[in-house]
Amino acid sequence: MNLITYLTRIQFGAGAVSLLAEELAALGSRRPLVITDKGIVATGLAARVTALLPDGTAVYDGTPGNPTEAAVLDAVEVYRTQGCDGIVALGGGSSIDLAKGVALLATHPLPLDQYAAILGGVSRITADMPPMIAIPTTSGTGSEVGRAALITLTDGRKLGFISPHMIPDVAICDPELTLGLPPGLTAATGMDAISHCIETFLSPRFNPPAEAIGLDGLARAARWLPKAVADGADLEARSEMMMAALQGGMCFQKGLGAVHAMSHPLGGLAAPRLHHGTLNAVIMPAVLRYNEAYCGDKYTRLRGAMGLAPGADVAAFLDDLNRRLGMPASLSAMGVPRECIPAMIAGAVKDHSTATNPRPMTATDYATLFEQVWE
Repeated sequence: MNLITYLTRIQFGAGAVSLLAEELAALGSRRPLVITDKGIVATGLAARVTALLPDGTAVYDGTPGNPTEAAVLDAVEVYRTQGCDGIVALGGGSSIDLAKGVALLATHPLPLDQYAAILGGVSRITADMPPMIAIPTTSGTGSEVGRAALITLTDGRKLGFISPHMIPDVAICDPELTLGLPPGLTAATGMDAISHCIETFLSPRFNPPAEAIGLDGLARAARWLPKAVADGADLEARSEMMMAALQGGMCFQKGLGAVHAMSHPLGGLAAPRLHHGTLNAVIMPAVLRYNEAYCGDKYTRLRGAMGLAPGADVAAFLDDLNRRLGMPASLSAMGVPRECIPAMIAGAVKDHSTATNPRPMTATDYATLFEQVWE
């Protein structure tokens, strides 16, 4: 095992999940609520984890594909009626983000939207939060060490809830839990990790340690993602991708950019239901082309991290990687109707990630980009 302390406590390595009971006891939780989804239950992973916890541990498995306010409220009710005193988030970014929302409303008064970052909610989130352990079962979002949760409200807005108090107290990153993840989901979550590393590195905020972590994570993902997609049983590839995703989460405290500003409102659509990592994969090449002239020598460093030749087209490399991994070619191929684009433009302009895009963005800029990635 390797104990890494950066933002929070992290247990990383094959078999790390065996430390769950020990870490939970250290946090003083004796009756946690496990927040997961029905897919994780079906694989047997939920049973494997709950077997490590006290008898009678409560489980909420209603996490939707994109976490919603309704699901947060449902899970908070379970937390309270079962007398829980902590949270174990088990799953991908949706389960972990949902768990953060539950932790927030377990100790903070309604309504939920008052805590959204773009509505001035950051200062309203206090340290009065139940202890939380995050156990990722995919390698993509980095939410296990992230300070943000993306939650779709009942009125359809997908908003970011951001605070250092929302970072899980412990992240248990066990790559064995990702063995056998289907190729399509491996690819989509892996491209999410790549998007975090790239957008953080390009963010204009000053944070050299975050940039170094992002570049290292990008180098790992560019090398190992195709191998993880090709062979779901390759533990080395799974370990490298889990580290790349973890590094993406560690570094995006520096801020993201237009890729995420565009994918966030799209992820809030009631139909079609869209996977966040897949959206980032489809959107990223166009945004990189749009931003390049505003990034100084940073694209040279991106090429170095990805093993590309000097002067190589970074966006073209990602286009090709998307094709090789089986990602959709456009938003229209994902079923996004053209008539929803004006609302998506408005959502992107308001999104918290717009502020840290290297190129200042207007509604006209986003209209151009949405048109490019829709067709």
